[in-house]
Amino acid sequence: MKRILVVVDFQNDFVTGALGFDAAVKAEPGLVGLIREARESGADVLFTLDTHGTDYTDTVEGQHLPVPHCIKGADGWKLTPAVAAEAREGECIEKPTFPSLELAERLRAGGYDEVTLAGVVTNICVISNAVMAKAALPNARISVVRAACASNDPKLEEEAYDILTNLHIDVI
Repeated sequence: MKRILVVVDFQNDFVTGALGFDAAVKAEPGLVGLIREARESGADVLFTLDTHGTDYTDTVEGQHLPVPHCIKGADGWKLTPAVAAEAREGECIEKPTFPSLELAERLRAGGYDEVTLAGVVTNICVISNAVMAKAALPNARISVVRAACASNDPKLEEEAYDILTNLHIDVI
């Protein structure tokens, strides 16, 4: 059985920076534990990095969310220190928008039987990448670990979990 853990956008700007929120800070210890468990069990691990340029405010996303964040190379773009300590070379995927086509392609090429996702923001980037995983591997078990996810909007987070379940993605 080939398994992978995908850690979605656990970057400084989403935890303590420009778009940071308390629930993300609280999710970090559980996420670090999940990464360690995945490695100990022999699963692969990938990290996505929300990645923008200095022209962020000129993009469609920047017009809808006019808060510059995750500017490539800036401190806010980097994985949080605790999560970065768990990352290895070649395990990060930069993505310019919520879901990642590169992630979907790597999952499909990897032929995974199980894909587990965790990270932030549950109702935006986690859900969109879970859907990409489902599209790439329609017969794989796709799951999202609730205790290792966080959102700045509890209502939308609960709705995201309902949608994930409806899409046959397990919420554990």
